[in-house]
Formats: sequence, C-alpha cells, structure tokens
Amino acid sequence: MKLGIVGLPNVGKSTLFNAITNAGAESANYPFCTIDPNVGVVAVPDSRLTWLSEFYNPKKTTPAVIEFVDIAGLVKGASQGAGLGNKFLANIRECDAIVHVVRCFDDENIMHVVADTSTNVPVDPLGDISTIDMELIMADIEMVERRIKKAETAAKGDKKFLKEAELFTRLKDWLNEGNSARSFECDEDEAAVIATSELLSLKSIIYAANLDEEGLAAPDGNPYYKQVADLAQKEGAQVIPVCAKLEAEIAELPEDEKKMFLDDLGIAESGLDRLIKASYALLGLISYLTGGEDECRAWTIKKGTKAPQAAGKIHTDFERGFIRAEVVAFEDLKATGSMAAAKEKGLIRSEGKEYVMKDGDIVLFRFNV
Repeated sequence: MKLGIVGLPNVGKSTLFNAITNAGAESANYPFCTIDPNVGVVAVPDSRLTWLSEFYNPKKTTPAVIEFVDIAGLVKGASQGAGLGNKFLANIRECDAIVHVVRCFDDENIMHVVADTSTNVPVDPLGDISTIDMELIMADIEMVERRIKKAETAAKGDKKFLKEAELFTRLKDWLNEGNSARSFECDEDEAAVIATSELLSLKSIIYAANLDEEGLAAPDGNPYYKQVADLAQKEGAQVIPVCAKLEAEIAELPEDEKKMFLDDLGIAESGLDRLIKASYALLGLISYLTGGEDECRAWTIKKGTKAPQAAGKIHTDFERGFIRAEVVAFEDLKATGSMAAAKEKGLIRSEGKEYVMKDGDIVLFRFNV
C-alpha cells in the first residue's frame, strides 16, 4: 500500500513524514523544501504477528508494510504549473490513497502559504482543503478531456466507445462545477470504467489534522479540528488528530520509552498507529498470517478476497494450483496454545476455493502445479 502525503507548504507534512518513517526528509520553515518525493517504508504494527513469531521462533519475521510518499507542498495554481506544479501531481497518481495534512493551529512564527509563497495569510483549514481539492480537480479535467477525445476518435471505428465518451462528458461537467470525482454518482460498470483513468480526485482521503500540543490534548475543543472533522464526516473520509511536532519527539525515543511518553500525555496510541488503522479502514484492507520455522509473515489483502487470490499474494503458483487452505483463527490458536490442541478441538478448518478470508486468519495453503 502506498500513501501520498500532501498539503500546502509549511503545514507540517515533512515533519510528520520524518516522524513516521524516520527517513530524514528535509524539513524547514519555507516552501518547497521537499524538491523530490521522499519515500519511506514503515512496518504495520501487529501484535498477532509478534505473538506468532514468539510461538514459532522463526529464522525471519516479515510484517506488512506501508509506503509513504512525501510530496512537495502544492499551492494555488499547481495544476497550471505554479510552485513546483504538475510534477508532483503526477506523483500522487501512483498512490492508493491521499493523506492530506491540514494545519489546525495558529503560530505567527510559521508562514501560512496558499498562493503567493512570500505572503503569510490567516490559518483556514477548510480554505486550505478547498485549494488542494481544486488543484486536483483541475488536473483531472485535463485528463478527462483527453479521455473524451480518445473515446470519440475510437467511436469512429466502433460505436461502443460513444457510451464511454458520454460518461466522461458527464464527469467533466461534474468536475467543472468544483466537485471531486469521488462524489460523482454512477453505476458499478461506469465506476469501473472511470477507475481506469487514474484521476487524482477519485482517491480516498485521510485528513491528518495537525494540532499543537494543547489542541491534541482536547481536539474536539479545537474549532479548526471540528471544521475538518465535520467535512470528513460529510465526505465519508477519515480524519485523525496528530501533532507533527510531538510525533517527531516520539520518533527519537527508544521503543520502551515511547509508551511511557504517550501515557504521560494521556494518548492511547501514536499518530502513526492511528494513521495505519485509518488507512486500512478507508481502503477496506485486512491481514492474514502465515507461520512456520522459516518465516512468520503478515499479508495485506482486500476484504472479501477469496482463498485462491489470497494465496496468489504469496506466489502466482499458489493461486494457479490451489487445492485448499488449512485455516485457524488467531484467537483460537492463542487460546489453545498449539496447533495440535487446536486441531484436536476441531478449530483448524479445511477451506476451498469459495472461502472468503477473515482478518487474523492463520493459513497454510495446499497447492499443486
């Protein structure tokens, strides 16, 4: 899974990126300090995998991972080349979802930039979101216009493309009204066609509301955060409160001190943990586990994935020659304490091609090619 971190300059994007990936992207109080997309890969925390690793004591433990891409600060006019322009809009196309960092605190020492990178303007979360959304939508309009032209040309040889041209014309009218492709109403078949166009405003959104320490302690009392939360609810998006500055401090601590630090602040989990949970929920993802003396591993799949396709995540031969899946729920294995005990109680099941995988399944795939 790849998440693109976007936002206006100086909203805390790179500070947050550095904190959650420890990748060391340059962070400074001026626009466009990130001139190339920085990429960091982080392990998905999973207590089930930790337990399974202790259970098997394997040679290797491999967690699921998320790739974060820190994309340079966009400004008003980016879709027409302002700031660092379309170069960075293209980077967003490669991501599965967008983490939109929005500044939700006042600080006269940090510039708030929207259009003119030399002008400091008042903090305005909804205005900031609208600015970024509009740039993505305008870039999408260009993409849709090209798609319409292509479909109309193809329709000269095959009339079936007229339907596609009509669909994208309707979408273009919708976008021109300032609406995102996400909110365009269409049927399942039309949605599948639109999904092939890699539109920026079609991507799922997680709003990371960047608060100061005081705001993080009581986000619901922060009027900026409330604006973002209300918008997210309306859009069906995810929102998480974070404090990029605090996340940076947490990232510097040894593992055993992190929990104490969070407890002292009265915070149950780090911003990274909340962001990972939000991204899994938003994209409809779950994890299944494989275990043995050689390796214990977590695999990320979409909810609703059937056993053969889940096996294909490990190797295409597993899917091609799928025979059956031997499955035990993590909680059942943990409660019984051994595979032998789980088998004795009838908790290890033999599942066929129509079995829909569940979160936390521990699986051994049988196949033959």
